[in-house]
Amino acid sequence: MPSYKYEAMDNTGLEIKDTIDAGSEQEAQSRIREKGFFVTKITEQAKGKKKDKEKTKADARSGPRKKRAFAFGKVKAKQLCTFTRQLSTLQDAGLPILRSLRILETQAKPGPLKNSLMGVIEDVESGNTLSEAMAKQPKAFDNLYVNMVKAGEAGGALEVILQRLAEFKEKSQSLKRKVQGAMIYPAAVLLVAGVIVGGIMYFIIPKFKEIFEGFGVTLPGITELLIKMSDSVVKYWYLIPTVPLGFYLLIMIIKKNKTGAYIMDRIALKIPLLGAILSKSTVARTARTLGTLIASGVPILEALAIARDTAGNEVFRKAFEHIQNSIREGETMAVPLKETRITDDLVVNMVDVGEETGALDNMLYKVADVYEEEVSVLIEGLVNLLEPIMTVVLGIIVGFIVIALFLPLVKLLNELS
Repeated sequence: MPSYKYEAMDNTGLEIKDTIDAGSEQEAQSRIREKGFFVTKITEQAKGKKKDKEKTKADARSGPRKKRAFAFGKVKAKQLCTFTRQLSTLQDAGLPILRSLRILETQAKPGPLKNSLMGVIEDVESGNTLSEAMAKQPKAFDNLYVNMVKAGEAGGALEVILQRLAEFKEKSQSLKRKVQGAMIYPAAVLLVAGVIVGGIMYFIIPKFKEIFEGFGVTLPGITELLIKMSDSVVKYWYLIPTVPLGFYLLIMIIKKNKTGAYIMDRIALKIPLLGAILSKSTVARTARTLGTLIASGVPILEALAIARDTAGNEVFRKAFEHIQNSIREGETMAVPLKETRITDDLVVNMVDVGEETGALDNMLYKVADVYEEEVSVLIEGLVNLLEPIMTVVLGIIVGFIVIALFLPLVKLLNELS
């Protein structure tokens, strides 16, 4: 009877390594699950000669290695989303995983994704599982991706897991586009307005200053203030791009420290309207992440660890750590979630009901749907609010400049007449 070497996790998240005798890999996985363990890796133990022969055959099939093009940076979220959907479709059609990967690698454009797929194909050909191969390509596949694929391999439902993963990526990408899209319009308007006002201060105001000095007109206070501002822009123009860049770098340096990052994230969550958008979008993303992982068979502690690392907010990260510790001590998820106060009572009650009915994943999906809808409403409200605010602010700036310039001209015309 064949012997299988496996790695698994128990209900507390403890890793277990052992061997088991079974007639087939499916039988071995079933017997391991009966023990209450979650299989993360399983391989058949074979003799050295057989392994060498299989490796030789794999090397012969793979042929000459392709050269990887130079590329830097991580794989874009949109590319990964498309790749996941295509891989899910190919697996659903019944194609072997190696052939599916080769098809997608061939049609991929040169870049980080193509290089990562080449590495995955090489590792799979060498005998590694798909999840092991993907774990070696962190530029393309994060812990969430790898663990979901690992769960699909262990449960023998890789095509179903890939479909869930594709849906998760698409919904996450959609939410991200909504938030970013809402910021593009006001940012573009402010940038153009800033350039125009800066140009007036640098080029136009000094010309009027020369005219006023030539006629010896006594300037009103508002005009003197405008000229002083113009002189500052002309003299210290290099500070205009330097100050925002320095401020951004300062924030990045502060966020490198955990305490600093926690303080900055806490402040960001307190900003009116923007804080609500940030908070609700984070809840929606983490709820969908948790729901997808739990539905895929990933243990709750491991799922919480992945959601914690993908939250992107130190306040939520600490909250998930507290929930993890409470669950290890025997608590349900709803009790520590209420203590963290990162969500309202609606989410806590839905999680509580989900745990009682054994449908926690479905409840988390509903939470994500509700909060994504609320984020859309908040974004729409923010855009509608910013438009009149920007109009009023720009009107005040233009009015200030016009009045400051025309008051001396009117006075000069009166004296000449």
